[in-house]
Amino acid sequence: MPFIGNQPAESYSAFQKQDFSTSATTSYTLDNPVANANELALFINFVRQEPTTAYSASGTTLTLTSATASSDDMYCVYLGKALQTVNPPNASVGLSQLTASGTKNATTFLRGDNTFAAAGGTNTPAFLAYPSSNQSISTSTQTVVAFNTEVFDTDSCYDTSTYRFTPNVAGKYFVYAQTASNSVSTFDAWETQIYKNGTSGTAIAFAGVKHFNKDSMPTSAVVDMNGSSDYLTVTCFQNRGGGTDLRGLRYWSFFGAYKIIE
Repeated sequence: MPFIGNQPAESYSAFQKQDFSTSATTSYTLDNPVANANELALFINFVRQEPTTAYSASGTTLTLTSATASSDDMYCVYLGKALQTVNPPNASVGLSQLTASGTKNATTFLRGDNTFAAAGGTNTPAFLAYPSSNQSISTSTQTVVAFNTEVFDTDSCYDTSTYRFTPNVAGKYFVYAQTASNSVSTFDAWETQIYKNGTSGTAIAFAGVKHFNKDSMPTSAVVDMNGSSDYLTVTCFQNRGGGTDLRGLRYWSFFGAYKIIE
């Protein structure tokens, strides 16, 4: 008749009997694994033994409470037979049963530093830098900001002398920057711009304000990088006239980026 559920693995399964060659021991091996002593009927000299009292069983191990003699007749009938398991028993699966690329061991396997990392599973390369002191910004000039102090640089991709971030891994990167004016006077404009491949390349992010008075201007963007020649820099622009200081230190002006997991 029809039924709901999985197709049975076996349509019919008969009871099975196992004869043992006895000796002066309490330990025997079963032909078929069982979950416990109640899944088999054990007979010694044609007398049925009480499960869990006269014997215990687990897997293929049969353990008697009292040792047999070599002259004893012993057999068992399997009342239950393990055909399949849904979950493997605890501590039954080792590294040799698992498949992974790279070098696997008890501390790194499936931790994210082999196949997962190679497939883009980390937010690196990543860096964060800031200027260690104030910087003079000439009027009406795109001036590269001297972010000369690193907070971190995971893959040594940021250059504190050219102020460029050149990631060595292709992908999409989230890039962010902020510059702050150190002037107390109002001026026409203060701008923060992020450039890909220099000021002659592409401006990928911009933030600016007019009538600005000693404050900060943040901006951010997502940009594709080729992992070889592409680089990012940050410029500052002001048109007040004369030199105006960009405010240094980490909390006022900073530049950072990290790879987006794809």
